[in-house]
Amino acid sequence: MKAILTRDFVALILSVAVVGLGSGATLPLTALALTQRGFGTDVVGLLTAAQAGGGLFIVPLAGRIAAQLGARRSIVGAVVTVAFATAAMQFTSNLLLWAVLRVLCGAALMLLFTIGEAWVNQLADDATRGRVVAIYATNFTLFQMAGPILVSQIEDLPHLRFLLCGAIFLLALPALRAIRVAPPLADQHAEHDTHGVHGAWKQVLPQMPALVIGTGFFALFDTIALSLLPLFAMSHGVAAEVAVLFASALLLGDTTMQFPVGWLADHIGRERVHTGCAVVVIALLPLLPWAVSSWLCWPLLFVLGASAGAIYTLSIVACGERFRGAALVSASSIVGAAWSVASFGGPLVAGALMKGIGNDAVIGVLLASAIVFLVAIRWERSRRRVQAAA
Repeated sequence: MKAILTRDFVALILSVAVVGLGSGATLPLTALALTQRGFGTDVVGLLTAAQAGGGLFIVPLAGRIAAQLGARRSIVGAVVTVAFATAAMQFTSNLLLWAVLRVLCGAALMLLFTIGEAWVNQLADDATRGRVVAIYATNFTLFQMAGPILVSQIEDLPHLRFLLCGAIFLLALPALRAIRVAPPLADQHAEHDTHGVHGAWKQVLPQMPALVIGTGFFALFDTIALSLLPLFAMSHGVAAEVAVLFASALLLGDTTMQFPVGWLADHIGRERVHTGCAVVVIALLPLLPWAVSSWLCWPLLFVLGASAGAIYTLSIVACGERFRGAALVSASSIVGAAWSVASFGGPLVAGALMKGIGNDAVIGVLLASAIVFLVAIRWERSRRRVQAAA
């Protein structure tokens, strides 16, 4: 494990952490600025969708960009782009221009996270991959959680706040400069891919259906935890000031337990832990309506957050196990696309069901998605056995 905690790895996760702080601040700051200008949630949602659209646009191109420019130059370009696009929002109030700038932000952030995750996976070996990816994910999540706190400190600076957020992104550049050797992410490494898959995303996608579904599940879980779970709790008689803490309990479990789960995956096998986390989520979710009004909800939420977060972390780990080089970049971009689609469309479906059926429908949506993931991971296992027998 000590071998992976090199100067290059530390510099990489520090640079991504800075980006996490900036992105964690920019989204709520954009929503706050629009609300202060009198716009409703529909406009906020459209600009959020614009950022997600930018991310989806870059997905088919991520592998090619990384292969042409290299990992470090691609990330530096993404950092500069997102810094410029964020700062430029300070100088205009035109909604169309803001939408264009959010598209740029979404594309740059997707490229950055795609290459960053592929880079971390490339640095790790199979014996430590679970812990290495857990360090990366925990570090990013902690800094992202600090973003809203930063917004609370700069919200009263209307003439500077977007400039400050843009400047935060640029703080990642010194850390990137400190990296001595960037791993090659080009097609010449495709021969090391255990699945014999090259870099095109159309070739990579059929090799990772469970990983896509696992990512989509956690994106849905994460978004619902922040937006709809407090409404579910309040419908069961929980006070509003307590209901908003439900998301904090989930995030606490997610953040604090990723390294232990990664350690467990390194020692007893990633697939076994991946499956176990899905079983835990499926077993505990139906208990939430029953426990929501008692003290039992807090340990229940903590374990749910840890298990759900591990499904995403171990999906990233699995990408590193299965793919190398440009194929790994494509796999990481597909994971990012799955996140964007699920986090945008999932809450719309859950919200509509909550309105039509009742607030407990949110638990049904999460439970159904977790079951689909468990079925997918078992189907993948069966397919591998059939291929091995053939």
